[in-house]
Amino acid sequence: MKVYDVKGGAGLRLHVREWGEENAPSILFIHGWSQSHLCWQRQYESELADAFRLVALDLRGHGMSEAPLEAENYTQPRLWADDIAAVIEQLDLDRPVLVAWSYGGFVVGDYLRAYGTGQIAGINFVGAVVTLNKEALGTLIGPGFVDNVVGATSDDLPTNIEAIRRFLRANTSTPLPADVFETALGWNMAVSAKVRAALVAREIDSDDVLAALTVPVLVSHGHKDQIILPVMGEHIVATCPHAIPSWYPDIGHMTFVEEADRFNSELMQFAQDAQERQP
Repeated sequence: MKVYDVKGGAGLRLHVREWGEENAPSILFIHGWSQSHLCWQRQYESELADAFRLVALDLRGHGMSEAPLEAENYTQPRLWADDIAAVIEQLDLDRPVLVAWSYGGFVVGDYLRAYGTGQIAGINFVGAVVTLNKEALGTLIGPGFVDNVVGATSDDLPTNIEAIRRFLRANTSTPLPADVFETALGWNMAVSAKVRAALVAREIDSDDVLAALTVPVLVSHGHKDQIILPVMGEHIVATCPHAIPSWYPDIGHMTFVEEADRFNSELMQFAQDAQERQP
């Protein structure tokens, strides 16, 4: 495992980690709202590391990345785009496959709008969301998020902790093992309530960039997802010209944790196929 400090958008310091084969095709993992690179443990400790160069970052404001509290560090789309471009460039990733979970869908949309697809081989949207406005709340974004976002963005610590506990429980269709839940609660609580609030202060519509995609797209989504509802996955499939859906019937928002073996196998095949399609 290697650790990097990457200078992202506007010079903000990003924490990035790498596992696997240095000279192999690369996969870049992009986590969700209030999360961390640690959420990908069942990927970077799997057989994926035998075949790929695996890279995961802590998004700005999250984990071990720099986390200024001013909202403008999180509400400007170009900053998110520049963060992903910086990781690709500074680690010299050769057309990685992007794996975007949850809020990571917004980040990938920002990147595509600014940089296009010239530096990537494909995209795996994982319980991802690409639309954020008032109408999306309750229709595309589910009660596991909507019912907890006010508490999770409160400066009152007891309120904040209880909201994040409920939010984390809503991420899976069956309870996480105690040690996994405790670790996940830790990385969620490492994110400031002010940062969480700034992340949802935007209005986002990525349909135009999704409709123009020419790279392979895999959409992995749990039918029991209560954070980002399955209709959001259906929308991405309908919008992306070449998207292939992979539905998980009894799984919630964390397909890559709840059914890791299947997820890893499908990601491996998708990434291999996407890399073989490169010019």
